Amino acid sequence: MFRNRLYPQSGSGFGGLKLWIAVAIAGFSIFSYLSKGDYNEQTGEMQFVSLSPKQEIALGLQSTPKLIAQYGGLHPDEQLQKLVDAIGNRLLRKSHAKETPYKFEFHLLKDKKIVNAFALPGGQVFITYALFSKLKTEGQIAGVLGHEIGHVIARHSAQRLAKAELTEGLTGAIFLATFDPDNPGKMAVGQMAAVAASLINMKYGREDELESDALGIRYMTEAGYNPNSMIEVMKVLEAASGGGRQPEFFSTHPNPENRVEKIQATIKKLYPKGLPPGLEN
Repeated sequence: MFRNRLYPQSGSGFGGLKLWIAVAIAGFSIFSYLSKGDYNEQTGEMQFVSLSPKQEIALGLQSTPKLIAQYGGLHPDEQLQKLVDAIGNRLLRKSHAKETPYKFEFHLLKDKKIVNAFALPGGQVFITYALFSKLKTEGQIAGVLGHEIGHVIARHSAQRLAKAELTEGLTGAIFLATFDPDNPGKMAVGQMAAVAASLINMKYGREDELESDALGIRYMTEAGYNPNSMIEVMKVLEAASGGGRQPEFFSTHPNPENRVEKIQATIKKLYPKGLPPGLEN
């Protein structure tokens, strides 16, 4: 009797109220997402983001110590760190990347096993020694750092957060609309919606990679590095798998098929008359 009073399924009142609440949640989620539009001058696109640049910077700074500790700390060789800083700052100083509000810092992590590079919102960029040690030229290092700078400037983390908030709100609405206390099995409908939402977000992740490649190509070329070095980076990462487990880089950076071909096509599109002379490898 207690359960029937709590969920009065015998009438249509609860079902109708439940539906109206679900519609309200879905509507608010969509409205909130669409209200977060912001034009990105670097990408030329209207984006939906949940954080302001200042909030992105603060979030990145707050998360940096934990990530450094997770990878065993910073690499102790100051000369190697200075090289990473010099290449990263050259990318910023000599390219359109300098026209953004972000405060970039570059960190060489001590980890000798995990082949990875990544960036936090706001400009904190990391590369593990495991990956750094496999790169043979400054141009290859510039390719990795330029790609990560691209993630920051394209605001991919802020975009993913906004999408996650939207899908969470819509999924919650579906759960509420389909929940039946007399038939909990119907919850599977909501679970399927959550799976579909994660697949949608994964697709955007792949697009993010290609966009970061394009921005990285632009920044490294403007800074005087040969963008074909980024192709060499892809080959280094492929070789790092040794036919076995993929490098961690490909776990945090979904690897679209024909990545090298897409990079080559981007270079041709950005520089149809050929690359500028005198670029460094």
